[in-house]
Parts: sequence; C-alpha cells; structure tokens
Amino acid sequence: MVALLGDDRGHRSHQELNALRPMLDVDTTWVPTDSAFTITDYDGVWLVPGSPYADDAAVLRALTTIRERGIPFLGTCGGMQYAVVEIVRTVLGEQATHAESDGEAADNVVTALACSLDGEERLVTPVAGSRFAGWVREPFVGMHFCSYAPTPAVSSRLEGIGVVVGATADDAGAEVLELPDHPFYVMTMFQSHVGALAGGPVHPLVRAFTDAVRATTVGA
Repeated sequence: MVALLGDDRGHRSHQELNALRPMLDVDTTWVPTDSAFTITDYDGVWLVPGSPYADDAAVLRALTTIRERGIPFLGTCGGMQYAVVEIVRTVLGEQATHAESDGEAADNVVTALACSLDGEERLVTPVAGSRFAGWVREPFVGMHFCSYAPTPAVSSRLEGIGVVVGATADDAGAEVLELPDHPFYVMTMFQSHVGALAGGPVHPLVRAFTDAVRATTVGA
C-alpha cells in the first residue's frame, strides 16, 4: 500500500491525483498529515502537493524515517520542498526553514520563486547520467503549481553531499533531485500526475516509483 501523504483539499492537483489512482499498479490511500499514522506501515510514500501541510512537524518526522529506512519515496512540489528542509536539518545538521510556512528568514532553504510557476508549463530536461534520465530520456513539458522552491544555493550544497540533479527547467533550477544511495527517493517540482483527468498516460516517473514499491514488497 502506498501512502498519499498529504491533505486532500480538492485542489486541481488533488483532483488529478485521484484520477490517476485507478491507473496505478499499486493500491493507494490518502494519509492526512494530522492523522495518527505510522509511516512504516506503508510500502511507499508519495508526499503530495498542498503545503503548508496540516501538520508540518509530522511530515518532517516521517521524511526522516522514509529516508533512513529506505522506503520508496516520491515528493512532488511541496513534497520536494519539505524533503529538502529535512535533509538540511538532519543530514547537514543545520537550521533550515521554509519561507512560506516559517516566514522569511536568513536560514530559509525554500524561498519564493522570482517567477511564480503556479499553473505554468516548462520544458523539463533530464540530466544525462541521472536515474531520472534513465526513465525519461527526452525533454518534455511539465505542469507546475509551485510558487516556492529550494534555493540554488541549497541545491548546490546538496549536490556536494551526493544528491543528484535529475532534471532542470527554466525558472525552476533543479527540477528533479535524487538520492542515489536510496532504493527510490526522488523529488520533483513538476507534477507528474497532471493529465490524468484528461485520460493521459501514467508518467514514466510514476511507473518507476510504483515499480520500486512492488520490488521492495516482493523482497520483503
């Protein structure tokens, strides 16, 4: 079972995600962030868009467990942003805040984009040699509903500890980030589930995520 960790607020992004669920080859369930959940009960976790979350602290605690336990993980938009905050706090051992939920401060690692990508499409270009480029070989148009993103400075620092930039896009910088030593830990700015309402195909990234979930379940 895959946890859709987040708070279904009926946004366009959440409608798209609900339309996608019947197309997947794994079972999924919404897990509200302010519920009494145990993240290790799930075979995979998709931290969905829609931040700030109802319980940011619970999300950050879950992210530490996901990363340390090797639980397959996909973080989209807000999911990417919070995953970056968790890595900086826990792996680098530094103060790290999110400008949207914590307010503007010197230790923001997620800040407002100079050019908002809320409802914007951008050409997403895979970076050769990344895992992402193995799943998605050609540039494609990705939909975004983001006004905040990890700063270029923190993305560069994360590269210094082994985090891989899997794709780039104009105005978004590091469009995809990966943890190479994790079974599957991918963070994206673009929303790979958008298009499901119109009957579009399952994105290769989502297929790769569910493949990783099923492989982990078989190996358990």
